[in-house]
Amino acid sequence: MFKSKKEKLEKEILKEEKNNIEIPEHEPGEDINDDEEIINNEPEVKISELEKQVQYFKDQYLRKAADFENYKKRTETEVSGVYRYANENLMYELLPVLDDFERIKKVWDEKHDIETLKKGIEIIFDKFKSVLKKQGLKEIESIGKPFDVNQHEAIMQLESKDVDPNIVTEVAEKGYFLKDKILRHAKVIVSKLPDEESIDE
Repeated sequence: MFKSKKEKLEKEILKEEKNNIEIPEHEPGEDINDDEEIINNEPEVKISELEKQVQYFKDQYLRKAADFENYKKRTETEVSGVYRYANENLMYELLPVLDDFERIKKVWDEKHDIETLKKGIEIIFDKFKSVLKKQGLKEIESIGKPFDVNQHEAIMQLESKDVDPNIVTEVAEKGYFLKDKILRHAKVIVSKLPDEESIDE
């Protein structure tokens, strides 16, 4: 009886110890569950995603750089073309004048007619002036106007009793506007007071 009680007591102690032992979630060497794998692999996943993003933005950058280079080349070609053929319209307008010069030269070579030559030159001259005017060329009106340093270049001063001082009396070389811009200053002769009537005296 004593022995049975002892055995019974030992069984109860073993049972209690067994209940207090923590059983591991997996045996040694056994693969961990899916949740643990996701947690442990999270940094690697983030690095992989960042590498993909870096590659994407690198590709975008290279494409934009290539597009910009192509745009730059196209623009340079277009600008070069504009400068190269800037006078195209003017040249086209002058072709009839060139044709007229060739005709009048042919007539002169055949007939040596002075009157025909003179009339032909006058017609060509008027046509030439018309073309230039159409392109925006305008003569600077100078004679009788006060000397203007913005439009005129004085090459000489002549004394005059009949004209006020600093008035343009003659034009040695005409000046021109191209639309609203001075293309060439007029070279002019300007009046001044005679020496005996000058302000200095």
